[in-house]
Amino acid sequence: MRYRRSLTEGEEVSEINISPLIDMVFILLLFFIVTTTFIEETGVEVDKPQAASAIQLEKNSILIAITAKGQVVHGGREIGVSGVRPLVRRLTQKENVPVVIQVDENASAGIVVRVIDESKLGGARNVSLAAEQPRG
Repeated sequence: MRYRRSLTEGEEVSEINISPLIDMVFILLLFFIVTTTFIEETGVEVDKPQAASAIQLEKNSILIAITAKGQVVHGGREIGVSGVRPLVRRLTQKENVPVVIQVDENASAGIVVRVIDESKLGGARNVSLAAEQPRG
């Protein structure tokens, strides 16, 4: 047999109102979604040469990699030299973002020059070459 406890006049029903807590969680979630910066990697490993004048660039940039075999890669897929201009044109339409080219030490200088030219013809105002920062 079940026994029910009845409330007397002095006792109140106590419960926790969690609706303000849920509102706060949604506000924090929105804040982190809006303020997060996504970095798009090139998708290939490039052995960059070291440079004494290397500096850290801003996070919003178009990363293009040139491998030792002469492949031009963006976002993990090969786009070739002919794909650089339309890519840069499409990504710089809304805002002016710099193009950063990560070049392997053993890459051909001719391909590097062609990629820089295609980037500028695509509308990039700032084209940089990435280098390893010296350690230490």
